[in-house]
Amino acid sequence: MSEKLELFIDGKFIQSKTENWIEVLNPATQEVLCEAPCATESEIENAISSAQAAFLTWRETPPPERSRIMMRYQELLKQNQDKIAEILSKENGKTFEDAKGDVWRGIEVVEQAANITPLLMGETVENVAREIDSYSYLQSLGVCLGITPFNFPAMIPLWMFPMAIACGNTFILKPSEQDPMTSNRLAELFVEAGAPPNLLQVIHGAKEQVDKLIKHPDIKAISFVGSVPVGQYIYKTGTENLKRVQSFAGAKNHMVVMPDANKNKTIDSLVGSSVGAAGQRCMAISVAVFVGSSKEWIEELKKEMELVMPGPWDSEESGFGPVISSQAKERIIGLIEKGKNEAHCLIDGSQCSVEGYPEGNWVGPTLFSKVKTDSEIYRTEIFGPVLLCIEVDTLDEAIELINKNPYGNGTSIFTASGRSARKFRHEIEVGQVGINVPIPVPLPFFSFTGWKQSFYGDLHAYGKQAVRFYTETKTITERWFDEDEESSKNLTINLE
Repeated sequence: MSEKLELFIDGKFIQSKTENWIEVLNPATQEVLCEAPCATESEIENAISSAQAAFLTWRETPPPERSRIMMRYQELLKQNQDKIAEILSKENGKTFEDAKGDVWRGIEVVEQAANITPLLMGETVENVAREIDSYSYLQSLGVCLGITPFNFPAMIPLWMFPMAIACGNTFILKPSEQDPMTSNRLAELFVEAGAPPNLLQVIHGAKEQVDKLIKHPDIKAISFVGSVPVGQYIYKTGTENLKRVQSFAGAKNHMVVMPDANKNKTIDSLVGSSVGAAGQRCMAISVAVFVGSSKEWIEELKKEMELVMPGPWDSEESGFGPVISSQAKERIIGLIEKGKNEAHCLIDGSQCSVEGYPEGNWVGPTLFSKVKTDSEIYRTEIFGPVLLCIEVDTLDEAIELINKNPYGNGTSIFTASGRSARKFRHEIEVGQVGINVPIPVPLPFFSFTGWKQSFYGDLHAYGKQAVRFYTETKTITERWFDEDEESSKNLTINLE
């Protein structure tokens, strides 16, 4: 009989009284790792009541004391990075090194939470009118909710609850039902770090549990990462119930390849950013836009992609792992089959198999050329190890093509021209922009912001009850390579 995963309520792991359980499967073997509970209504009420009671005390805790807990927490996460990564790999399918990177990017956010005090300072102005002074204070909101996806079961929860709690809020975490074990371990370490036991609650379940949470009157703010339909639903339902909501949704990320780019680095970057993590990243490059004569590199790109193959998490030979579920595999293969009627399929990964793992959700690297923007494989977020190639004549055409796309999460350009780079970063309508960087994920002290249908809501959903003027934020990450390729310069600029 498989293990019954517990809920984390009021600082304790408790066995749910639910009659509804969800099997958590190893994507490489279909082994049942555990069964996750669909929390009952009374269990959800208990978790929210516990978080609300904790908030009344926690908001009075001085920020430096909150920061010290985060300092201890990030140290525990570092000490347990490998163990967390192993749990993550088994339930998500990522290779061990990829899983360690997932944990590490979360640790970086906890380090930022440990430095929260300067960010909580208010504003003052004397004599705004004659003999009148004005003060603005940043205050905690209350109980916050995070709904996280399967693809980063450590990083994205750690994006959310450490920052919210460091700002004086309490938190309900509802992780993906497909890989919920990692979140339980993160919660366990948080209490071990000295956090008061009821600051963080972990509720497992599916849509029914999400609906109860996002409509509950004591939930003040919601953060979500996931697909477009669900992101729109979370945003609409949450705001209708008067919550602050930040909802990160889908993506179709393009890389523009200029003829003057460093060919080897460009091809390496395209391969890694398109098939890494089996393409299950909201910042994955899924479209390569070849400008002018750079289209001649597609054949070399094909040869490099064919060398990368999926495999189990604990093998050093594995380029990436399986996709998360058999349903995801079926959907991806269905889109690959449609793509064969819409474009030229240069590599077909739909029949991929891995020796010793016949039940795994394997999809091999897949490459299409001659892709048209009205094709289904272009219009749909595939979320698998599939790269589409489009050819244009000029940079202007490439920019126009990307700006017409309904998504605006990430994009990049590979070029040796400062003029082309500036034009691209200035004119492109996308939230994260890389210059010679394939996946320009900003570090925690910058904003992570999608544009258009990649993001809905309030960038400061957790934060503080201060009046802010909202503008789109664009984060640019640049990397310039010397001609001798022996040294490089990195520059990150945040434009608001």
